[in-house]
Amino acid sequence: MTSSGASPRYALIAGSGFRDFATDSASQQVDTRYGSPSSPVRELEYGRHCVYLIARHGENLQIPAHRVNYRANLAALESLGVNCVVAVNTVGVINESLEPGQLAVPDQLIDYTWGRDHSIHDGNADNLQHIDFTEPFCAELRRKLLTAADAAGVACHDGGTYAVTQGPRLETAAEVDRLARDGADFVGMTAMPEAALAMEMGMRYACLSLIVNYGAGRGQASIHEDLHAYTATARMLSMKLLREFFHRV
Repeated sequence: MTSSGASPRYALIAGSGFRDFATDSASQQVDTRYGSPSSPVRELEYGRHCVYLIARHGENLQIPAHRVNYRANLAALESLGVNCVVAVNTVGVINESLEPGQLAVPDQLIDYTWGRDHSIHDGNADNLQHIDFTEPFCAELRRKLLTAADAAGVACHDGGTYAVTQGPRLETAAEVDRLARDGADFVGMTAMPEAALAMEMGMRYACLSLIVNYGAGRGQASIHEDLHAYTATARMLSMKLLREFFHRV
């Protein structure tokens, strides 16, 4: 397990809004005890930082959320000494005070997924641990992302609950109504088991969520029309925030 007191070494796990991100950078294939990660691990230069990057859904977006090998992705980063992960993902918005084209750094989640490999503990080792998942995201990493957003002049919502659904289909309007009753502000497909696995491996982990559509039944346009209209804007803002983040850490 990576020591939480070690010097920070950062990685990005990029989602579906980053199809062509850094595809011309140096890369390496890293095999793990859980198999191969979703993509080669790329190396990005952010000032004085070498930041590792994994494309969560593969470099051609061919891997749906429920088939991502989350354990291999995080184990590959762990083997490279990573102890701080910024997970960039796209979400739909449920909270009526928010809207697409914005960013958020959630502070809670509710897991509705099933059938995924949710733990590194599979009964074959003696070091079973029950992690305290009261706070699923690292408070320090969240604070640094929000500070970078302020410094970069990027509006970014502080907090909110991320509902993690199974996918790959999008939700029904009734399901989104249920998520709202449960207290969810955002809906996406990838924060779990990623967040829990990162904690099991001793990594600090936080989500930078790109709000790219209204949840089903919440907007005037179709969800795919929202995606087309808002993904580029949210991605541009996230890149501006990340440049400031790595300049400051």
